[in-house]
Amino acid sequence: MFSGKDENFIRMDELSAQKVPFFFITDFLCENVEVYTEKEISKKGLLIDFQTFSNIKKRQDAKDGLQWKTYPGSLEEFKNGFDTVQENIRRGNSYLTNYTRKTHIETNLSLEDLFYQSEAIYKVLYPEKFVFFSPETFIKINGNKVFTYPMKGTIDASVENAAEILKNDPKEKAEHYTVVDLLRNDLSMIADDVSVEKLMYLDFLKTRQKNLFAMSSEICGYIKEEFKGKTGSILQKLLPAGSILGAPKPKTLEIILKAEGYDRGFYTGVCGFFDGENLDSCVMIRFIEKEGEKLYFKSGGGITHMSKPEDEYMEMKNKIYVPVY
Repeated sequence: MFSGKDENFIRMDELSAQKVPFFFITDFLCENVEVYTEKEISKKGLLIDFQTFSNIKKRQDAKDGLQWKTYPGSLEEFKNGFDTVQENIRRGNSYLTNYTRKTHIETNLSLEDLFYQSEAIYKVLYPEKFVFFSPETFIKINGNKVFTYPMKGTIDASVENAAEILKNDPKEKAEHYTVVDLLRNDLSMIADDVSVEKLMYLDFLKTRQKNLFAMSSEICGYIKEEFKGKTGSILQKLLPAGSILGAPKPKTLEIILKAEGYDRGFYTGVCGFFDGENLDSCVMIRFIEKEGEKLYFKSGGGITHMSKPEDEYMEMKNKIYVPVY
């Protein structure tokens, strides 16, 4: 491992120029950036299961019966931070703020059990610290093209006509368009000819507790000459991820730190694997963290001027699930 924030972005550039595979992980505020070659991954004890890379040698037998209890804070507690966000939106300081909370949970499964028994396109276990099972891609680099896939807007899939309701909900559409515009602008810093290839398509997220529809888009561009082969420099330009921050980025970050009142840590940070040629990375959501002997699930959603506290509170609770079934 290579210590330090800026040094690790530089190391990513060096490794990608040398076509050496590596895994990186960074927290929400990009204050803790870690980089591991394949040998270093094993020494650290990280378990990684991506579509493009997995270091899982054998699967663990499933335990019978997931026990799962959640203890979310009250609506009144949720509203305290929500009102701070809304006040800033009314003042014009932000037009989209991603507001999150942490919820105490109890389960009969360990972090390692949850890792092995969950299903997601991105899973990572950081031993004795956290596990996540994310459905959200951050960026992919394939050759000279870069792609990003903002995911904003969810609904309980059991609701009648859920897909149509989600795609036509004014608040959800406004939130999604805002994130698409934000990430299109972000991508333009490191790429040319940036365009939205797919707009507002739906992903089906299956869990034991509740099935969800989530709305995503695909944006792509051609990497600028000065950024070609420089994975670290690209990430340094794009982070923190706009989909879990909001817009405009600098002021919205101030609002989040004031409204949430807790440290996100690695939750909503980004991690990814460079295979020597291409990069696949994700936003670390659907996230369970161990603090002492307790487990906490961190979740939230985007707030706009049209948001209602009751709806946002329910969305935050809906996202407290594990894809074990």
